[in-house]
Order: sequence, then C-alpha cells, then structure tokens
Amino acid sequence: MMRAGERIRVFVDTNVLIAGIASVSGASGTLLDLCEAGILQMVISRQVLIEADRNISAKLPGLVEAFRRFIRDLAPLMMEEPSLASLEKCEGLVDRKDVAILAAALDSEADFLVTLDKKHFLKASIPATLGINVLSPGEFLRSLERTFVEQ
Repeated sequence: MMRAGERIRVFVDTNVLIAGIASVSGASGTLLDLCEAGILQMVISRQVLIEADRNISAKLPGLVEAFRRFIRDLAPLMMEEPSLASLEKCEGLVDRKDVAILAAALDSEADFLVTLDKKHFLKASIPATLGINVLSPGEFLRSLERTFVEQ
C-alpha cells in the first residue's frame, strides 16, 4: 500500500506504544523514535489511544505526562471507529477483542500493523490479500533495514 513519495504508514498497537514509552532502548522505543523523526507516519486508533492512556495511568503513572506530551507533539494520524465492512472482513481472523484494531489498521491504509501481541496477531493467519503486514517491532525494524539496504 505504500504510496510513492509518502512515508511508510505504521499502525501502532497499544502494547507497542506502552513498551516504547516505558523503555527507549528496545525495538518499540526505536520505532517511536523513527515516528518522532518523521521517517515513519504513525497511525493509531482512538481505541489504542484510550487503552494506552488508561494502562499507563494505572501501571506506569510516572510516565503519563511523557506519554501525553509524546502524542500531542507527534500528532499521529488518528483513526476513529473502523468501518463495518472492515470489521466484517476481519471477523474470525483474530481474537474478537482485536478485530477493531485490525479493521482500523486496514481502514487507515497502513503499510504495517506493529504489535507485541504474539497470541492474537503474530500467530494469526492474516491473509496477504488484506494488504497489511503484521509484524513485531523487531521484525518491522529488520524489514525496514533490509528495504533501505536494498535501495
């Protein structure tokens, strides 16, 4: 789905946002750095934003302000509710609670959905015909590196 002259669109799942804010040295932190540097276009849904804010407030209260400042300054592309057509397309591909995340990623025309959810996303059989690659942060960074090395 990459469009000529545009940044790579990366739909970031809640767990990647939290991991990246909590630890700048891991792959999730590097991914957020690349978004902050303008190399990648971060895409999130309102559901991801609310879930991340709620979890950071509950589990990492000392990072709430840093998280909110990061989101405010970065101003990621924000997806509202996914379309009914995308929800139906994703039904049965992932766990019920994650259908809206996959559907929002599709609606955003993201090139990648980056998640740490091994159980529900990374082990799921998401068909290539959907047009989105689902990778962990580490897998995504290795893929990105290969793309730049080949160019």
